Amino acid sequence: MALWSMGGRMGPGLGLGLDMGLARLVCARGLRCSRRQGRGSQQGESAERPPSSSETRRPPKIYTRTGDQGFSSTFTGERRLKDDQVFEALGTTDELSSAIGFAIEVMTDKGHPFVDELEKVQCRLQDAGSAIATPLSSAREAHLKRTAFSEDAILDLERWIDVYTSQLPALTAFILPSGGKSSAALHMCRAVCRRAERCVVPLVQAGQTDANVAKFLNRLSDYLFTLARYAAMKEGKEEKIYRRQDP
Repeated sequence: MALWSMGGRMGPGLGLGLDMGLARLVCARGLRCSRRQGRGSQQGESAERPPSSSETRRPPKIYTRTGDQGFSSTFTGERRLKDDQVFEALGTTDELSSAIGFAIEVMTDKGHPFVDELEKVQCRLQDAGSAIATPLSSAREAHLKRTAFSEDAILDLERWIDVYTSQLPALTAFILPSGGKSSAALHMCRAVCRRAERCVVPLVQAGQTDANVAKFLNRLSDYLFTLARYAAMKEGKEEKIYRRQDP
């Protein structure tokens, strides 16, 4: 899911032994995730001076074998089993981001105005992952400053929901996941989001994770449901309505 630096290592779970002088993966809140590589301060010098040792290092390997015994690390440095609730929640938020990425690709040529919003949501899921990977029981103040999850993410979702809901017909029946490929993909995201929320709630109740993360996922599922309906309407696709099948 997200990448954090600890003693030159990017983790948890991914185990990338990445020298921070070589590269850093950054996900700015509300912006696209991007990779930035360090450069020398004098660009014109590169053709005249020999490369430094940091410039000639080989790219890091994607595998480190540190998780082969079934353990991984939190941002606070704890080693926990990979089936720990923290990693279950991290993995599910990662799955959610992947599902959203797939939905974005499905809708690439549809011209929907909310695609940029979905990319912001993916970055906020990275922020949520940072908070989840920082158990409050072992976090120091420095950890909390870097991984605090802002309420702004929740307020943005509520604002977006209100905008799209105002353009939709009122709900009069239960809607089945349907309404064309775009809508169906968004319904799939919504279902994964609900599961992510169910994974995070026990961590919040145990005092291990910021409550704003669970609130964000709760609101995000409403947002994805609203987008699914909006996409179906804009694409002229029919939504299937639940009808009780009497014996």
